[in-house]
Amino acid sequence: MRVLVGCETSGRVRRAFAALGHDVWSCDLLPADDGSNRHIRCDIREILGDGWDLLAVMHPPCTRLCNSGVRWLSVPPSGRTLDEMWAELDEGAALFSACWNAPIPRVAVENPVMHKHAKARIANYQPPAQTVQPWWFGDPAFKATSLYLRGLPPLVPTNRLTPPAPGTAEHAAWSWVHRAPPGPDRWKTRSVTFAGIASAMAEQWGRYAAQEVAA
Repeated sequence: MRVLVGCETSGRVRRAFAALGHDVWSCDLLPADDGSNRHIRCDIREILGDGWDLLAVMHPPCTRLCNSGVRWLSVPPSGRTLDEMWAELDEGAALFSACWNAPIPRVAVENPVMHKHAKARIANYQPPAQTVQPWWFGDPAFKATSLYLRGLPPLVPTNRLTPPAPGTAEHAAWSWVHRAPPGPDRWKTRSVTFAGIASAMAEQWGRYAAQEVAA
């Protein structure tokens, strides 16, 4: 399958699909962390029409789309204006909408649950098909991830772990994503794609797409 992994610099999802023999490319405005030559630096909207079989958009800018940030649309953070907040919302929604409605038969977009203003700005908006956790796929961590799916089935857990009890040291260790300290790389830490989820995407969605094309 020809697979495009959008808004990814880590290469983790790209490598998972490549390991199964797919013709896969990642794309982002930033360079690939692993220096791969199968990474395209551009606005993903420039290449959505290039004949892909499957699109997986892993970390589209979501700060203004998600419920956790809706408060800034009423009272902006220090040093920012309301006009800037709403302009960023419009841009984030436009990117999500372009990917969601791309001329590609199978699309998956990762994003937190959205607030009503974001939903209203996305053409053909549909609610997320599922929300997954890393520990469903063998990674001891908490990070609820909503998947918006078109032409693809929900992921099936592959190695479900038992979460530790709240208040324990182990529970705190599993919460490292949410406990990431402030700093210039905090966004990258919080947007990490876990290896188990990446493998499940490549195996399950890659197999599904190949079966559809063969049929």
